[in-house]
Amino acid sequence: MRLVPDVPPLSVAEKDALIATLLARVDELAVRVAALEGENATLRDKLRLPSKTPDNSSVPPSQGHKASGSAKAKPKGQVHAGAHRPLHPDPTRRRDVLAERCGHCQADVRGVCQMAVQAYDRIEIPEIVPDVTRVTLHGGTCPCCARRFKASPPAGLEPGSPFGANLRAFVLYLRFAQAIPFERLARLMSDLLGLQISEGALANMLQDSGGAFARQSGMIRDRLLSGTILQSDETSARVGKATWWTWVFHNGDSACFRIRPSRGKAVVEEFLGEVRPAFWVSDRFGAQMGWASTGHQACLAHLLRDVQYAIDAGEAAFAPAIKDLLKQAVAIGRRRGRLKDSTLAAYAARLEATLDRLLRIAPIGEQGLKLLRTIKRFRQHLFVFVTHRDLPPTNNGSEQALRPCVVFRKVTNCFRSHWGASLYADVRSVFETARRRGIPVLRSIRLTLDGQPLPISL
Repeated sequence: MRLVPDVPPLSVAEKDALIATLLARVDELAVRVAALEGENATLRDKLRLPSKTPDNSSVPPSQGHKASGSAKAKPKGQVHAGAHRPLHPDPTRRRDVLAERCGHCQADVRGVCQMAVQAYDRIEIPEIVPDVTRVTLHGGTCPCCARRFKASPPAGLEPGSPFGANLRAFVLYLRFAQAIPFERLARLMSDLLGLQISEGALANMLQDSGGAFARQSGMIRDRLLSGTILQSDETSARVGKATWWTWVFHNGDSACFRIRPSRGKAVVEEFLGEVRPAFWVSDRFGAQMGWASTGHQACLAHLLRDVQYAIDAGEAAFAPAIKDLLKQAVAIGRRRGRLKDSTLAAYAARLEATLDRLLRIAPIGEQGLKLLRTIKRFRQHLFVFVTHRDLPPTNNGSEQALRPCVVFRKVTNCFRSHWGASLYADVRSVFETARRRGIPVLRSIRLTLDGQPLPISL
């Protein structure tokens, strides 16, 4: 038989204190349970939301999951008769070959009048070897003044960097246009050209070109700010061990890039200075809003993806109607070249009236309410492009300009130094501007290194 130790009885005051402590503990646990139930409900609501995809959000296409296609190969189309590679417009040399004997009876046909019956090109590249000029400066002792003298170096062959302008342009092209890292670039120089160039020498070659590209970028900026329209966007970049941002400002035949540690308005203010363009096109990011003196066009492509997400989340009253309205506006933008100003003004008024009517629809669910708040906030920036023919309805041009920067970031992991980031921004400005003006990339590099501005196509 187990003996239970004697427990002294509690007094009434002690019992009341114990009960109060236990009740307080129960109240505390009840509050925690209510909070956890609320968090659980919120997480369950998030689980019921559709997943973010490139079609309904800003998720890049590279992160989207594509459906598996059929393993069956698509049958080849019928070969077009006479299809062949077009002949080169300016061949290096020509060889006219006359027949000597008939291919059927072997008769001598050297005296027969012959005409061209077939022409084709044979394309080859010469052996790639470096063109090295050894410069030896001679000197001696002057018989007149008894002082030593030395020959002056020829123009263009002065002492300094051993690498010429063409080789420098080739390295710049491979590094920035083809996104080749330094280690692979050094190996390529050795394998392809037979030149032993260290990574440090390549870096010095690029750094020495920074001044020329900075001056060219400055001229591009001046032309860009002389216009009335600016478009902008930004994407992330790595500089050292920190996240920076690659900005693009562009319109028409000019584009300027900047790589800065900030994503805020200070970058835009630094780029603009005292200039304020009449119109601006961008997404709805706050740092890019409020700079235009006349009107700002928000990107309808971004907004359409947000609308699609609300539809995927179950919003069936407000979002589908807004989607139809935005697509109708984009379609009007494509036809602006064939429409009169009065017709465009009538279309703009009709779009605004339709939007007023749609804003009275009560959305379904939280995503619908969020979309409604977005439309109300930015409604004055939705249809600016309808009556201004030079404004695009989307900011796709900025995303296309930034795409090579994203590829460069993924391939090279960006930059180890600040000067490398600054140089890339200036080089990218030259490359994108040259593309828009129809100038080959290598020629744009040589023009920049020679201190000449990029020609403007008429």
